[in-house]
Amino acid sequence: MSTFDHGGLIHDINENIVPFRKAQPDAMAAFGQLAKAAMAEGAVSARHKELTALAIGVTQNCSGCIGFHVKALVRLGATRAELEEILAVCVYMGGGPALMYTAEALAAWDAMAPKP
Repeated sequence: MSTFDHGGLIHDINENIVPFRKAQPDAMAAFGQLAKAAMAEGAVSARHKELTALAIGVTQNCSGCIGFHVKALVRLGATRAELEEILAVCVYMGGGPALMYTAEALAAWDAMAPKP
């Protein structure tokens, strides 16, 4: 099985979105503010919000979402056990398609998480 390059995907998305950011600066600034506000620490921790965002990305079949949210989870100190539990919920709620993206999320984790 080939490993999906989520680091490369994140880079490509960021590069390819530059012209859109220039063409739609107000919309992109608003999106950035929405993301910052939604993911801020609050009654629900930023880590739990990222786990939720990853779950939505998995069940919506979004490879880019998987890359960005796994990267954030690594930065926030999430554990593989937390990742695996949330992925089990994804499979429960999303069935076979979510299972396919669960494999992708695990590969992204393995590529981005610090090695023990």
